[in-house]
Parts: sequence; structure tokens; C-alpha cells
Amino acid sequence: MSDASLSVGQSAIRSWIVFLALAAVSAGVDLTTKSIAFARLGMPGVGPRHDLIPGVLMLETNLNEGALFGMGQGLGLAFAAVSVLAIAGILAMMAKQTTRDDLILVTALGLIVGGIVGNLYDRLGLPGLAWHAPAERIGEPVRAVRDWIHCVLPGVIDWPIFNLADTWLVIGAGLILLVSLRPTPAARTAASEAPPA
Repeated sequence: MSDASLSVGQSAIRSWIVFLALAAVSAGVDLTTKSIAFARLGMPGVGPRHDLIPGVLMLETNLNEGALFGMGQGLGLAFAAVSVLAIAGILAMMAKQTTRDDLILVTALGLIVGGIVGNLYDRLGLPGLAWHAPAERIGEPVRAVRDWIHCVLPGVIDWPIFNLADTWLVIGAGLILLVSLRPTPAARTAASEAPPA
């Protein structure tokens, strides 16, 4: 085996380790913080709300049966199916050398998978919660994302209650946007070879 092949193989292993470690750690941190928040704050509307920065940053629980920002309420199983497909697509991307060669892209994909796994766990009802309200749903299994962070910019926006999985998804999407805005290798080469103006 040539040195180049060995180097490519080692690079691929490093990329997979970074990707899997980020996915596992980000999902683990999300699920741990959700469990702590719900254990300490209780179900939505039952437990206390804690003001970290009064009127700006609060800790309070919420159950979201929709997607990001509460869109698509009641479509939890459809979002769960889309989540599984998204993970499969990301794994297919990671199988490509060009993806694995880009540390920013690998980081973004790891965070996104961690966020997807954290919210998918909730959508499947794995925390074992039961609805406490409304009356017609009491006792039914909760298949909804557990949210617990509430940010408000007074007079500007009352941000929907979210969790760390949502944060990982937004950061990952932002990193992908940055990657997409970078010049391609061909454009960088052309720019470096262009005569000075």
C-alpha cells in the first residue's frame, strides 16, 4: 500500500471519528439536559419557570409535536420518518471522500445528526412521558420534542421555546451555509493565477 493510500485511509478514519463523536456527544448532551430540565421543572404548565435573566432568558418546559419553531403540529411520525431519511442521506454524504476532506462540513454534519437523534428520541416517545393535559389526552404517551430554553428580546421577538438539539441543527445549518459560500477550488486557482489589475 502506498503512502498516499495510507494517508487517505487515516484521514477517512479521523473524519469518521470526528463525525461520530460529535453526533454522539451532541445527542447525549441534548438528551441529558432535557431529562434534567423536565425532572426539575416538571411538565409544561405544572412546574415552576426559572428566570436566568428576568424577561430575557428563562427555563421552562414545553412539548412540541411539530418541527422547528412549532411548525407542523401533529405530524410527529412524519417528521420521525423524515429524520431517519435525513440521517441516511448524511451517512451517504460521509461516504464521499470530498465530504470527509472538509472538516467544517464533517463538523456540521455531526452536529446535525446529533440534533436529529436528540429530537427523534423524543418523537418516538422513548422518554416515557404521558400527557397531563388536555383532559381528553391524559395518560396517552407523549410523542413530542421536549423543549426547555426560552429567549425573549423585549419588543423584538419572543423566540419559541427550544432545546439544545435545535441549537445543534441551527449551528450545523449555518456551517453548511458558510461552506457553500466558499469559493470552489477551481475559482481559487483562477483567482490566484489572474494577472494583477
